[in-house]
Amino acid sequence: MATRKHLTGRLNSAATALLISATTLTLVARRRRLDEARLEQRRLELEELAVRRRAFAHQQRMHWELLARAIDDPSLAAVIDTYDKSIPADKRRQFFYANAWYAYLFHQYRAEVLDQHELYTVLREFFQSPLFREYWEASKAQRATLKRSSDEARIGRMVDGLVQELDDADTDEWWVVGHPPAD
Repeated sequence: MATRKHLTGRLNSAATALLISATTLTLVARRRRLDEARLEQRRLELEELAVRRRAFAHQQRMHWELLARAIDDPSLAAVIDTYDKSIPADKRRQFFYANAWYAYLFHQYRAEVLDQHELYTVLREFFQSPLFREYWEASKAQRATLKRSSDEARIGRMVDGLVQELDDADTDEWWVVGHPPAD
């Protein structure tokens, strides 16, 4: 009887150890699958981000190509020219060029090449050009049609504030004017 109890005790201990071992292996395997699923999800997120960035870059190239054609050929510029017709044609072509630069900088921001602070700093320099300021004023109606919550509208409001700060500044040291936003 004592042998039987001893044997039963050893079998119970072995069975318990086996059960614990099997449970541990199951948990480890489940944890590994979960980690692999998280890694796969992250890989897919990064892949989607890369696709979006390539799409933005392609869109920027297309925008530039279309604007370049409009700048080079006034008959094509007429298709997209929404500026006041009292503005001379040469100046409207310059506005198209200024728009190309602004769009380039905006896309640099969207592609995260520039952060909002850097975009502000670069635009502060661009707005030293009276022609760029004229372009900004002439394009006010176009910006007013943007969805208020869009990145483009938000950045446009930031730029409007920058222009106002530059206009109100009583210093010739334009590079210190304004309050660059923190991202």
